[in-house]
Amino acid sequence: MLHGKVLVAQGGGPTAVINQSMAGVVLEARKFRNVDLVYGAYHGVRGIINEDFLDLTQETTHNLEMVAGTPSSALGSTRDKPDLKYCQEIFKVLQAHGIAYFFYIGGNDSSDTVRIVSEEARRAGYPLRCIHIPKTIDNDLVGNDHTPGFPSAARFVAQGFMGANLDNAALTGVYLAVVMGRHAGFLTAASALGKKFPDDGPHLIYVPERTFVLDKFLADVKATQDKYGRCVIAVSEGIHDDKGQPIITQLAKEVEHDAHGNVQLSGTGALGDLLAEEIKTKLGIKRVRADTFGYLQRSFVGCVSDVDQREAREVGEKAVQYAMWGQQDGSVAIERTGFYSVEYKLQPLEAVAGKTRVMEDEFINAEGNGVTDAFRMYLRPLLGSGMPDAFRLRTNHVPKVLGK
Repeated sequence: MLHGKVLVAQGGGPTAVINQSMAGVVLEARKFRNVDLVYGAYHGVRGIINEDFLDLTQETTHNLEMVAGTPSSALGSTRDKPDLKYCQEIFKVLQAHGIAYFFYIGGNDSSDTVRIVSEEARRAGYPLRCIHIPKTIDNDLVGNDHTPGFPSAARFVAQGFMGANLDNAALTGVYLAVVMGRHAGFLTAASALGKKFPDDGPHLIYVPERTFVLDKFLADVKATQDKYGRCVIAVSEGIHDDKGQPIITQLAKEVEHDAHGNVQLSGTGALGDLLAEEIKTKLGIKRVRADTFGYLQRSFVGCVSDVDQREAREVGEKAVQYAMWGQQDGSVAIERTGFYSVEYKLQPLEAVAGKTRVMEDEFINAEGNGVTDAFRMYLRPLLGSGMPDAFRLRTNHVPKVLGK
């Protein structure tokens, strides 16, 4: 075992359970005598560069547990995407503070940061164990059955569409909601778990793994409207044409870009509004409403999967155990065993860094506008216990007297 300090940081978009992983690292690391202090970097890698550290050794166990059950990133986060020069600066700070163990909780970009820092330490001959801890609501980390943060966000999406469907059934029309997911459609597909009866919505689901054709979309909406007298639609923000161009760039006169030059897909609500307008004008349906779930699905309080909480804690704990008892750096991954149980393995950083997982073909229906039972079976145990249910009145109609 190495002797020195532990540093943990959180990066990328917050989730409902990322603090469970942070608490798992802190509480597990404090058990080992070779650990002098446990630090937390405030606002991710930017906090490391700025030497903005919190001494988590001084935190009480009770408060850590309370924070663990609180959504979002308690240490703050950042959208910085470190290159080699940036990571070299990170490494200098880690050296200066005598950090022996570096844990970074995050997604694809975070795993790449850990990889580069690990290589810098090896090149310099500095004893540093670097472990990436998985986190992302997009569920797009390769080598993982699923990723902490996704199950809770999926639970929110499923419940959101369950409620939207009930509303739409009472006052019929077309309802469309845009869900996060630039390249992977797992979160949008989770809307299917809000269905109970065959005619429940969402009736149509569109994910980035399939080419989006506007005319086919409109035909699907019309067919559903004709069949049920209403239509509920789930759309991923990352839908694109056959050339890979985001659909929003075709429908909008102007598009916004984020700090990294990526097209702003759903932050403004424009995609939902533009698709709703297409339905109104081309299909002549008057009652059309569009929502954008946006940040709500990431850290929604009171809509957290207990399975997600448990596993997010365990990946943090296992990260420390791999770091202390193992001889290599890596990324902790969740592996499903049996109908539903999991094991944790450590995979090489290069196997994860810079790669994106997308939905498997077996999860998407042949028409490309829905999901299969295989996906429902995959997702259902992740949503956790206590999922709400929706019921209907039985249609025992009274015979008409006036015949109107």
